[in-house]
Amino acid sequence: MNKIRLIISREYLTRVKKKSFIVMTILGPILFAALFIAPAWIASMEDTEIKTIAVIDSSSVFINKIQDTDYIKFKYLENTTLDDVRKGFSESEYYAVLQILPSITYEPTAVHLFSKKQPGFAVKSYISSSMEKELRNQKLRAAGINDDVLSSIKSDVSIRTIQWTEDGTEKEGSTEIAMAVGYAGGFLIYFFIFMFGAQIMRGVIEEKTSRIIEIIVSSVRPFQLMMGKIIGVALVGLTQFLLWIVLTFAIITGVKTVLFPQLGTQNAQEVVAQDMFSQNMPDSQQVVQQQNMQEFESIFNSLKTINYGVLIGSFIFFFLGGYLLYGSLFAAIGSAVDNEADTQQFMFPITIPLILGIFVMMNAIQTPDSPVAFWFSIIPFTSPIVMMVRIPFGVPYWELALSMGLLVLTFIGTTWLAGKIYRTGILMYGKKINYKELWKWIRYKY
Repeated sequence: MNKIRLIISREYLTRVKKKSFIVMTILGPILFAALFIAPAWIASMEDTEIKTIAVIDSSSVFINKIQDTDYIKFKYLENTTLDDVRKGFSESEYYAVLQILPSITYEPTAVHLFSKKQPGFAVKSYISSSMEKELRNQKLRAAGINDDVLSSIKSDVSIRTIQWTEDGTEKEGSTEIAMAVGYAGGFLIYFFIFMFGAQIMRGVIEEKTSRIIEIIVSSVRPFQLMMGKIIGVALVGLTQFLLWIVLTFAIITGVKTVLFPQLGTQNAQEVVAQDMFSQNMPDSQQVVQQQNMQEFESIFNSLKTINYGVLIGSFIFFFLGGYLLYGSLFAAIGSAVDNEADTQQFMFPITIPLILGIFVMMNAIQTPDSPVAFWFSIIPFTSPIVMMVRIPFGVPYWELALSMGLLVLTFIGTTWLAGKIYRTGILMYGKKINYKELWKWIRYKY
């Protein structure tokens, strides 16, 4: 054990001191934080220039019917032709000219938007939706249905999911949050297994080609060397992952405080103002606001009901279990070849279960209790990915224990198998290895 501990320490300290580790530890949180901050920043940098659009309505259907927005204003021109506006368009204040022909009621293409440059999608979409709404209302009025009747029959349905626990209590949940948490957990495990497994393989190949491995195995057994490398790189991965979480949270908090101080700092006066504003709202808008508040409240209640202890504990276990299982196989591949170009034929059978796990994960998000999701969350080669998707939806403890137990047993088996390949292949040079040769190494008796 002392020798394995020394190898773990060497692998860990050597890798955390590398420039690549330091750079990725810094860049990773910046990239993750950017995924959260960029949408808010882009929204704050949105184009606020007021665009004035001249409207020439030959149909007289839409005069004063297309409502202004904060950034789009409509000016309706009477007794003016398109040619008259075009002559002085360059010197005018207009962003574009909207021409509506008399045939608009039966010809959808009887609308033209003229401008010097291609109009933005938001402008075109707003004009189109506003005109469609007005035409629909006019047709309803012609059929004897007024706007009040139309508004009264509109209904929205928002489903609250509530679980009955075994002790008889009720616990509110959210399918959307469970999907997001499960997908994030499964994808992170897939990503880390690939990234750090490849590091083990490259490290073994480098030591083998430099012949330094011959000196190392004179002091330790090949199996001890392989286990030390696998565990050492696993600790490096955990260290980097924890640093990413802490630094990402710190960056998001700091940037939000500096750039968006208004978020999360609502005072009593703002609350009162919102209450007064909501009192002056039409009934329909108050209903929409109440529905939005209920949705936000439901989301926050769902976040509180997540069993973070089980979720985080399961993530760490399946991350380590999946990594150790595949890490031993990656180490065996590295020991069997002399360069990375020769690894392709052996990498394919290993990567198939991981890729298959991603595909099943997508299905398990939709149907977490399906037979496919169940069996692939039990099979050790895919369980680290698929089980993490199912856990937020609620998994019986016996299924979780069975999956964990099989993962541990399979890890022991693959480690034994990889150890036999590693012991022979680590000192094998200049020979092209195939599956028949690997089978001979596995059958060797020492």
